[in-house]
Formats: sequence, structure tokens, C-alpha cells
Amino acid sequence: MERVTRARQAAAGEVRISRNYGVAPEKVWRAWTDPQALSQWFGHANTASTVAEIDLRVGGRYRIAFAGSSGEKNEVSGVYQEVVPLRRLVFTWAFKSTPERVSRVSIDLTSQAGGTELRFVHSHFHDEAARDTHEFGWKRGFVNLDAFVQQAARHA
Repeated sequence: MERVTRARQAAAGEVRISRNYGVAPEKVWRAWTDPQALSQWFGHANTASTVAEIDLRVGGRYRIAFAGSSGEKNEVSGVYQEVVPLRRLVFTWAFKSTPERVSRVSIDLTSQAGGTELRFVHSHFHDEAARDTHEFGWKRGFVNLDAFVQQAARHA
């Protein structure tokens, strides 16, 4: 059974997003690892309704409750698998409504002249439909993240 699941997950593909931000890695790292910062950009509707809890250490857990694109309430949680401050963050990802569908998110930050390169990969999806839904959500989420990081740059 596990082989079938892994084959299905491999066939489902990944969501890959890259960004270059004109801020130091610390500001991008904070957007992902500080509960108050994450709550300001994460979610699709009114981000004021987003609540984040973060235990930032390998084996630590996180939980994010947020409004979806139609205003529906969502909750996602997982466990940090890798935490390399200012450089790499890897964590599991599962919605409360489907806890058996655990996927994986990795974020790599690279300092570069004038800013930070972010490489985001969400993988190990249950199926292609899950990948497509997450791609849609992440693309919208990154619009919010982009605005959050730009605002941080203006207030630097």
C-alpha cells in the first residue's frame, strides 16, 4: 500500500515558487517563523482572522487557522523537520479536515546582492487534485507575502 501511495505522490508533482526580495534574509525568515508576522500575510480573505502558533525547533509543531478564499475556516498544522536559521525551513503540512494527507513544505533562503532569494517547494501530495488546489492557494498566498515583505522593506 505504501508503494502505491508514494507512486501517487510522485506522480502528483510539486508546487515550486521562487521570489527575489530586496530585503535581508532576516525579514523573509521572520515572515515565516514569527507568529505575529505570519498572521499578517497568511490566508486569502481577511488576514486579521489568521492565528498562528509556532514552536520553531526540529520536532516542534505549528498551527495556522485562517480564512480561505470563500471565507471558510481552515486549519493546517505540522511538525518542523529542519530549522536552519535564516537559510532553510522544512515542515510537514496537513489540514485538520484531512489529517491523513500529510505533505511537505521546504523553504530555502539565499542571501544575494541587494536582498534574498526564496525557493519554495510543496511536495508529497496525496494526488494531483490536492497539488492543484495547493498551487492555487500558494499563488494567492504569495501575493500577500510579497506585499508583506515590500511593506517591511519600506519600514526598514
